[in-house]
Amino acid sequence: MSEAGLRQAQEKMRAAGAAEVAIKVFSHYYRLLESGQQGTIREDDIDPVGDLPHLDHLDPAPDAVRAALAETVVIKLNGGLGTSMGVTGPKSALPVKDGLSFLDIIARQILSTRKAYDVPLPLVLMNSFRTREESLAILGEYAELPVDGLPLDFRQNMEPKLLEADLTPAEWPADPELAWCPPGHGDLFTALVASGALDALRERGFRHAFISNADNLGATPDGRIAAWMAEHDVPFGMEVCRRTRSDRKGGHVAVRKSDGRLILRDSAQVHPDDTGSFQDVSRHRTFNTNNLWIDLDRLADLMSGHDGVLGLPIIVNHKTLDPADPSSPKVIQLETGMGTAIETFEGSQAVLVDRSRFKPVKTTNDLLVLRSDVYELADSGELTTTHEGDEPYVDLDPDHFKVLAEFETRFPAGPPSLVRADRLAVHGDVAFGKDVVVVGDVEVTAPTGTRLQVADGSELRG
Repeated sequence: MSEAGLRQAQEKMRAAGAAEVAIKVFSHYYRLLESGQQGTIREDDIDPVGDLPHLDHLDPAPDAVRAALAETVVIKLNGGLGTSMGVTGPKSALPVKDGLSFLDIIARQILSTRKAYDVPLPLVLMNSFRTREESLAILGEYAELPVDGLPLDFRQNMEPKLLEADLTPAEWPADPELAWCPPGHGDLFTALVASGALDALRERGFRHAFISNADNLGATPDGRIAAWMAEHDVPFGMEVCRRTRSDRKGGHVAVRKSDGRLILRDSAQVHPDDTGSFQDVSRHRTFNTNNLWIDLDRLADLMSGHDGVLGLPIIVNHKTLDPADPSSPKVIQLETGMGTAIETFEGSQAVLVDRSRFKPVKTTNDLLVLRSDVYELADSGELTTTHEGDEPYVDLDPDHFKVLAEFETRFPAGPPSLVRADRLAVHGDVAFGKDVVVVGDVEVTAPTGTRLQVADGSELRG
């Protein structure tokens, strides 16, 4: 390993028009990788988090809520594609409820909150070059959405994938785009600076940003948290939920013994010997929802003081150059997670929230629940439920339901009723008719090599 690989990567980024601050950040992590850092956080170096304030116990005055929301911007991470579901465009453009996409529902949530509190509440997307055009076209249907003087989006940065063998930038003439990768959502901070969006927001008087993933429709701008941030001068706030067994692989917050700061430990940062303690939900009891609140002035000071390099923990991701071709060269993607900035801001806090604020759609299993009668969508974009207890657990056979097009053909009349379901597991090739009702804990298994048709009006009971 030598400076040659870094120099080649820097030249490639400059030739592609990358901002100098993005090149500087990439170079920082390249040198960390070259020095042998893997970003591992050992169990012996952390303590579990103690009691945390709960959102329902925050009780600011109505005037304080409105004042805080008046200085808040909503930023949605919108760089993701629906590739895991066989879709090539932005995941946020998928119809998810009543024929509306994620972005349609987000726009309605923003406009409703503006009206309720009489605040500007800008919406800004962090797009990738693959998601920008289609996403902005959807938001273009909402003429009142843009805020004068502010962009509707900014672009996340791209960096070269590195060949594992010698850390030189990868090339893939068959599809040159595959030689590039996003630097993880920790790039948010760099992209805010490089795009000028951070300066534009601060110049317009916006103090706080509420940041979340575009595929999480539970992540609405709650004014109680904005007011709590302002009252207690919190520079960085993270929403966390109670972990259950199904969350045992999700990143958790902890206290670093060396300095007492809150940190985030993701699965990619776990040493193999610590897997058991990492997944112990009775020890590490909360997980990161990726709903974050940030003081923009404090962010600007930190970025300026660190010459644009916030210094988030490195995440080393080992992949194949072409994700669809396991025989393609082995590569390294240098990434950071935006939640790990919790350790960078002195005085960071975490606040406990209910599961209603965490409804990500990562698979067609999640999509089926969201489309079903478990949730109702109000005109305001708010999702409500009459389902008792945790939402039903859905496990669809990946051989027949993972790809969205195949999923759709097996629910031609729409999803079954799941409002009285606890669990639905589907094994094999099963198609569902109209007005199917699932009650309790249900498993449906098709004979090998044969499609099982669930008749219209069927009631499936555990």
